[in-house]
Amino acid sequence: MTESRDSDDEQLAPSTPHRRTSKLAIVGAGAVGSTMAYAALMRGAARTVALYDINSAKVNAEVLDLGHGIQFMPMAEVVGSDDIAVCADADVVMFTAGAKQKPGQTRMDLAEATISLVRKVLPSLVEVAPDAVYVMVTNPVDIVTYAALKLSGLPPTQLFGSGTVLDSSRLRYLIAQQTGVAVQNVHAYIAGEHGDSELPLWSSASIGSVPLLEWNGLGEHGPLTAQVRDDIAREVVESAYRIIEGKGATNYAVALAGSRIIEAILNDERRILPVSSLLDDFYGISDVCLSVPAIVGAQGVGDRLAVPMSVDELAGLRRSADALRSVAQQFGL
Repeated sequence: MTESRDSDDEQLAPSTPHRRTSKLAIVGAGAVGSTMAYAALMRGAARTVALYDINSAKVNAEVLDLGHGIQFMPMAEVVGSDDIAVCADADVVMFTAGAKQKPGQTRMDLAEATISLVRKVLPSLVEVAPDAVYVMVTNPVDIVTYAALKLSGLPPTQLFGSGTVLDSSRLRYLIAQQTGVAVQNVHAYIAGEHGDSELPLWSSASIGSVPLLEWNGLGEHGPLTAQVRDDIAREVVESAYRIIEGKGATNYAVALAGSRIIEAILNDERRILPVSSLLDDFYGISDVCLSVPAIVGAQGVGDRLAVPMSVDELAGLRRSADALRSVAQQFGL
């Protein structure tokens, strides 16, 4: 005779614990924000992706469009709203909202409108997601990051900017094209401002294990002469302007760069990335947000790497810091 299970057995059965999953919040459903949501979903960066934008029709349409493709992505949920509560309890907040850069307009021209927006939105974000790591993406990212730190009161480890992660990717792409090797084998950073005063750190760059400055070329690909290096550096700076002139915005590469930062945080990778953070006596540079290679993990941005620099590179980094400090003072920061 089969015995029936009584109610006590039901009570003794172990309950399934609720497991917290990763949540990414993206502020701004424009070209950069919506593409970043797409990139993060495609890469499986987070279990929940939340889009926030004051334009209800736009954010709902983006969420619907992304949701229709969930079947073809790693398992995830995408939500969106014009209510900032959609960002509640996020692990990472990517701030992409801001004035759109127009053809011929510099990133610094955008500062006033963007800082005003940050002042309005950031306190409410911190209220609903106090423990999140905040990554500012909106341009001019270095000034916006500095302003956000002042306005939010968050520690400088918890809030930083996307910095020159994208610029460094552009640099590596151009070096790979010039040398005929895979971009994954090129190791080089852009430091300083994410903008016109940024500079490549040639002295610490390498191709494979060969120092870049000692690269003699392979086959039909010649050496990286001073002229070639100058052309590459200029192209890194000017390429964004050309993309904006041609199609109105840069969105694909910046979204992929942003996804790399997101993964470094959520997976606690301690990855070295050239993000924009508040420096404190980095080669004598303090009280300014600019990009240098730094450790990025679950706690945000950690130690900065004292990468070898030539006299000219260090002078360029200091000029970049002075330029950003001057702009910050203009805005009373």
